[in-house]
Amino acid sequence: MSDVLLTVGTRKGLFIGRRRGGTWEFGDPHFNAQAIYSIAIDTRGQVPRLLVGGDSAHWGPSVFHSDDLGATWVEPKQPAVKFPQFTGASLERVWQLHPAGAEAPDVVYAGTEPAALFRSEDRGESFELVRPLWEHPTRSKWVPGGGGEGLHTILTDPRDAQAVTVAVSTAGVFRTKDGGASWAPSNKGVSAVFLPDPNPEFGQCVHKVTRDAVDPDRLYLQNHWGVFRSDDSGDNWTDIGGGLPSDFGFAAAAHPHRAETAYIFPINADADRVPAEHRCRVFRTGDAGNSWEPLSAGLPEETHYGTVLRDALCTDDADPAGVYFGNRNGEVYASRDDGDSWEQLASHLPDVLCVRAAVVGG
Repeated sequence: MSDVLLTVGTRKGLFIGRRRGGTWEFGDPHFNAQAIYSIAIDTRGQVPRLLVGGDSAHWGPSVFHSDDLGATWVEPKQPAVKFPQFTGASLERVWQLHPAGAEAPDVVYAGTEPAALFRSEDRGESFELVRPLWEHPTRSKWVPGGGGEGLHTILTDPRDAQAVTVAVSTAGVFRTKDGGASWAPSNKGVSAVFLPDPNPEFGQCVHKVTRDAVDPDRLYLQNHWGVFRSDDSGDNWTDIGGGLPSDFGFAAAAHPHRAETAYIFPINADADRVPAEHRCRVFRTGDAGNSWEPLSAGLPEETHYGTVLRDALCTDDADPAGVYFGNRNGEVYASRDDGDSWEQLASHLPDVLCVRAAVVGG
């Protein structure tokens, strides 16, 4: 059985679990009292690198990295992510850390609040602002969502290092095909039910986007009301929310190997942010959203109120796939069989903000 590393970012620290064989072990928390909003596990090098976006109430936000699976951590002497003076902005937090593909082995992207994209060419030790997105002509009309104006999703195309897709609350999806020199909204078909015009060019409150493992042109999107699929890299979106108990939610994750397979965790409503029907269930599609099945074997059967946030659901790269989620009750659950059955790994943690997992040995 694969050796898996599981990282859990909470409101008060980072917890790291390791599965060796069939047994999970968790150590003491890292970054005590810091909120951990983003984690990346970069397995492209000879040694995996962990990247963490921490937020200290005293010292402010920072990006840390570890090359020994969390045994020791490095914080750059100068802030890794910092807004240039000309922007008049200051960093609130790092919402997303995303290693680019194998074709760009040292490139890491960061998504921030205020909504901006930063690019690193030294594996996340220093970042530069991607100015064309910051200076996009629509920016003056972007409106912060309930959780702030954050760039929370970054997807790089495995076929083309110049093609990057991002999502912003509440500006929607934007894409570049030229390495960030130009950006265009990519929201056709995604609804914005809270606006006078429910089908704007931009302004959707996109919560998460994930890419199909086999077809890079296929994307899955969890919206503020609505679950959507694109078969053309985001040019057009189709509603695939039928058959779900609710199409409101935050999280979305794709299976690491299987085509047309993705996972979401439905929430009752924007005004009732608890699991749909008060039941703890992950929903899986195996046919690109044409149908959905609830996955609950081993999950709590009683009335449940643990909300799963946008980055608190993930898969690893094992086969069968590991699937993981944490909730605001401080519970962490894992499946080692594509989601067919579950076990509880942790409870009584602080609010879980994000989870990331990867195979780090075998």
